[in-house]
Amino acid sequence: MRQSRTPFQLIARDVKLGRNVRIFGFVNLYGCRIDDNTKIGAFVEIQKGARVGKNCKISSHSFICEGVTIEDNVFVGHHVVFINDKYPLATNEEGELQTENDWTVEPTLVKRNASIGSGAIIMSNVVIGANAVVGAGSVVTSHVPDHAIVAGNPARVIRLKSIAVQNVRT
Repeated sequence: MRQSRTPFQLIARDVKLGRNVRIFGFVNLYGCRIDDNTKIGAFVEIQKGARVGKNCKISSHSFICEGVTIEDNVFVGHHVVFINDKYPLATNEEGELQTENDWTVEPTLVKRNASIGSGAIIMSNVVIGANAVVGAGSVVTSHVPDHAIVAGNPARVIRLKSIAVQNVRT
């Protein structure tokens, strides 16, 4: 079920929305899939081929690019940016603006129950583990283990979550 549209939403016809998805204003969605009971905040863009699971919260001003898969029960804080190309270029070898044929999407996976703090940057080719926490403002450049709390630039493991906390969210 789609929230009633405002003139400030661009939801392409190829977007697949689950039941009870809530979408706020100034949102740009195309070619993506968003599963049941997920909330998409204002000023969010989700590109083609991206998938957001059930019961997720994508906070305002976030950017989820092609190649990103977000599993169920994930929290994405405000102004989180995902990147799908480690070495982006504007032009190809002939000096023309690049097209989709000039590069390969580098995927990112965010596993179930993870939480990503506001302002984090998630580089391509990484996996953020189940029940992991990424601290606000962190730059994730490598895989984050399940149940890890990471922070910094580059993000490093601060500690692992206790079993009691893990069992509450699983």
